This record gives sequence, C-alpha cells and structure tokens, in this order.
Amino acid sequence: MAQGTQPQNSDAVLARLEALHPKKIDLSLGRIQRLLRALGNPERNLPPIIHIAGTNGKGSVVAFIKAMAAAAGLKTNIYTSPHLVRFTERIEPAGREISDRALALLLEECEVANGAQPITFFEITTAAAFLAFSREKADLTLLETGLGGRLDATNAITRSAVTVITPVSLDHQQFLGSRLATIAGEKAGIMKRCTPAIIGPQHAIAARVINERATALKAPLIRWGQDFKAEMEDESLIFRHRDGDLHLPLPSLAGTHQATNSAIAIAALKALKDPDIGTTAFAQGIAHAKWPARLQRLTGGPLSAPLTAAGFEVWLDGGHNPAAGRALAKTLIADSASPLYLVVGMVADKHPGAFLKPLATLAPKGLWAVAVPGNHVSFPSDRLAAIAQRLGITTHRVASPAAALGAIAQRPPGRVLITGSLYLAGAVLSEDRDF
Repeated sequence: MAQGTQPQNSDAVLARLEALHPKKIDLSLGRIQRLLRALGNPERNLPPIIHIAGTNGKGSVVAFIKAMAAAAGLKTNIYTSPHLVRFTERIEPAGREISDRALALLLEECEVANGAQPITFFEITTAAAFLAFSREKADLTLLETGLGGRLDATNAITRSAVTVITPVSLDHQQFLGSRLATIAGEKAGIMKRCTPAIIGPQHAIAARVINERATALKAPLIRWGQDFKAEMEDESLIFRHRDGDLHLPLPSLAGTHQATNSAIAIAALKALKDPDIGTTAFAQGIAHAKWPARLQRLTGGPLSAPLTAAGFEVWLDGGHNPAAGRALAKTLIADSASPLYLVVGMVADKHPGAFLKPLATLAPKGLWAVAVPGNHVSFPSDRLAAIAQRLGITTHRVASPAAALGAIAQRPPGRVLITGSLYLAGAVLSEDRDF
C-alpha cells in the first residue's frame, strides 16, 4: 500500500486474495510456511497454544475455554472458522473481534509478503491471524483447525501447550479420505511430541489410530471415559477427573452433547496447569459461554419474532454431518410430545440422508427444504426433498428460510429447527439480526 493511502475494507482485500490459488482447498503446509518465514515467523511469538481438531464440537470447546479463561482474568487469542455473518468473527486478538480496518491492514501486509505466489485463501488469512496475535499481549491462544489437522494451515505451528481432539467421524471425505481410520490420522496430525492431548469420546477405530500416534510422539493422552468424564445430575454437571470430582452448573449451551464439550474444555485447561484457572473459573465459564448457531434459540428478530409470539420455539444449529444429526436427535427427543418442524439447507459436499436419518422419526410431517442463500454451492433443494421423502418425512420445497417460517406459522405451535449448514445459519442470523 502506498504511503499516505487508506487501506481498502477487508471484504475488498479478501475478494482479491481468493484469486491467488485456483482451488479453495488444497491441503499443504509448504505455502503457509513460506509466507510465515517472509513475515518473520509470527507463529513462534504466541502465548501458550491450545490446538483443537475433530469433526464435531470444536467450536463449542473453544467457546467454553474462552469463557473459563475470561472468568480467570486471562486474555485469549482466538482463531475459528468458518464465520457466520462477518469474516472478522474468525480472528479475536486478546478476546476481541478484530476491526475491519485492522484486518485489512494485516491482509495487505500478508499480500505484499506473499507476492504473486500461489497460496490458498485459508492459508493467507491464517497467516494474518498469526500476525495479529503476535502483536497483541495475551495469556493464551486457541487455534481451531479449519479442515483435518495434519496439513491444516493452523498446523504450521511447531509447538503447542495442549492439543485437543474432539469426537472424530465421517466428514469432508473428498479431502480427508473415505475411511474413519484415515480421517482420524489426519486429525491426530496436530499432536506434538511430549505434549499432552485431550481426547474426546471416540469410535474404537479412531481411538486406535490416535493411540498409535501418541505412542510414536510420546504424547501423554488424557482420555474421555478413562481419565475424565462428565454427567448431568439434578440440574448440575458432575465433572469426574483423576484429580477429583467437581460439581458445576449446567452448560449454558443447549444440548446434551455440551456436557462432553464442556468437560473436554475443563480437561484441556487442567492440562495447561495455569494456577490462575480453577474451579471458580470453570463454574463461571461453563454457565456463561456463548456460541452462536449451536442450538441457539432465536426470539427477537424479524424472522423469528412472529413465530415466538404465536407460541413456537425457534432453534438454529449449523450441524451438517451424521454425528451432528445424532446429537441433535438425542437432545430433541426429550420433548417428543411437541411438534417438530425442520427447515433444512445443506451444501453440495454433504450427505443429507445420513444427517437426516436420526431426525426422521422426530419430524415425520414437517421438513421444508431450502437452498443455502448466498454464493455457496448449495445442495439442490429438490434432491434434498426427495432424500427426506425416502426417509418417510413429509417434505415441502420453498424458496427461502423466510418462506419456510411463514408456512410453518400457519400450523400448530411447536419447535422449529433450522439446520444443515453453518452457511445457512449465518444467512438466517444476518436476516434475523440476532447476532
């Protein structure tokens, strides 16, 4: 950028950076390592890193750790993806969403350092996040992998204080492989030598792969079901750990699966061994964590308000793979007497049948298939409707989430779940202005 000129807004720079590589996803570490060297290796100047991979629950674990660390008075750098409404959501230096101006300046700095060399959009934006964090005084860094782990751009770091692997299941097979063992190997690729790893509940196949990787790296494993677990009892969460039990409030995030995610977060912070983070911080953080579009209840926006006024509950969740479908069904079945209406839109690389199967018996008479708004490659709504019908669900095709909610408003009050894609969730939040 020429001296004295003003930076473009971040959207303009981001649009330009998308042209630096012909593919949106091209898993490799070489390009980002080259760029980080040109930037002076900012990833080496970060406070202790908790690096998180897995198929489901990564974002919720980040949200719980963030809230617990904040309750302890710590400042945390946070990098997550994808965003819901604004790209700036992805980067939080010292716990605050980066400003558009600051992001634009960082991206332009990375663009100059990269020159015309090929680099993916995610790689150069990850480098910008590392640069932002290296210039901010913070106590902790949370890095959520974008896709996989071994070759994910966040894995350009050479050290971490703790690694976390949430439950691994089938997703992104076109990039990570079609077998659970192969996918688990990619996720386990973030583990570092002699660094403690917190392992969430795993299928036996995934657990074996993770154990083998940990043995090769001499990385101590802290495993769900063996070294820690959590149970909901009498309006409280009992966290059981080899160091002793903790009686805590129920998680602020809705869903029975959040007991697992909050426990993983606590186990990660205990492995960090920061004396400032104790039971009080765990309790306050678990009760106040926030994470949009993860069974988020909508109440006051222009989309949701008419339904809530008529006695409906409107819920939003970005789940999109089979494990997410099972988790949603487990939570929703507790109130099976109330009608459930589904509004579903998915992107083209997903498998609607496997996602919807656990939900089919809970909403036999009400699924509205929509295209995902925006420029994303959406799963065709007619094919989505046909798949849902084969599962025994009475299905309707409509043009938009707003049209679906308008049609549902004419029916008996019940619960509405908008789901199938984080991109769909972001579009709904943007229109509902509940963000």
